[in-house]
Amino acid sequence: MVIAVDAMGGDFAPQAVVEGVLSGAARLPAQIALVGRPAEIEQCLATSTQWPDNLQIVTANDVIEMAADPTRVLRRPEASMAVAVDMVRDGQAQAVISAGNSGALLTLAHTRLGVIPGVRRPGIAAPLLSRRGPTVLIDAGANVDCQPLHLAQFGLMGSVYAEHVFSIENPRVGLLNIGAERSKGNSLTAQAFDLLADMPINFIGNIEADGFFAGQADVAVADGFVGNIALKTAEAMAQFLMGDICSCLDDGLGGRLARLLLGSRLGSLRERYDYATYGGALLLGVRGVTVVSHGRSDPRAIASAIEVAYRAVEGGVVKHLAQACRQLVSEVD
Repeated sequence: MVIAVDAMGGDFAPQAVVEGVLSGAARLPAQIALVGRPAEIEQCLATSTQWPDNLQIVTANDVIEMAADPTRVLRRPEASMAVAVDMVRDGQAQAVISAGNSGALLTLAHTRLGVIPGVRRPGIAAPLLSRRGPTVLIDAGANVDCQPLHLAQFGLMGSVYAEHVFSIENPRVGLLNIGAERSKGNSLTAQAFDLLADMPINFIGNIEADGFFAGQADVAVADGFVGNIALKTAEAMAQFLMGDICSCLDDGLGGRLARLLLGSRLGSLRERYDYATYGGALLLGVRGVTVVSHGRSDPRAIASAIEVAYRAVEGGVVKHLAQACRQLVSEVD
């Protein structure tokens, strides 16, 4: 297995990316291709005491800026992100990861890799913490304007992802809504409800935001506008709460004693709520494993993203999605 990593993508690239790759390469039996400007990558590697055998550098001298217009990235074939995506297209890699311009990555993956037959819109599947483990939120921002069929397909793709990456048997799929009652929502969710109920998945109906975090569903379906707001709100709230807890523990003698008593449990809690634990979200529906990472990804987030990509390839997510969509199309015909 070869995983292509855009070394130049992200707010802290290439240093954070290279450090994350070094950590990920040491943990997984996969070849990691760092795609970018060799001189800058090698400068980052110079601080490492050991260069893993499963690491290689692939030259790409152009860089897509975080503020670049996604509609124009197709004119920059020498950019690190484009070269990494093309490696998957050409069979030189089985997965691509970038913490760079997410709009550009979606555009490149959609056009260069193509869409699985039967899929109307690829969707971003982001795993978020709930009381019962990870809950897959899809779509987390790829499509702000959706039709009911798009949401139904998100439910199918999210179910396949939860089953084959997180080993959840018969995943429960819920439609994120303003109420659990069948009558709640707008015209989009009302029509999507009926389509989801006809999908070959374990659809459990509407769930509210509190049900999402309570673990009522293994997959939460939303359009990209709602999904992205839910994702960003959840991440910001987790950071706010952890910062507030730490501030309380630094306040006075009682707080410092509490910090000493909590010890490693506090660190475990911080890690549990940190976005870097999950590292990245899969773009489901394209013909290649594509991991969209946060622009502010640190080395730990990059290492986690590599693990996400590895599990997706090992689990055969693209193959299983293609089979599910093919079966669905044949049933409709």
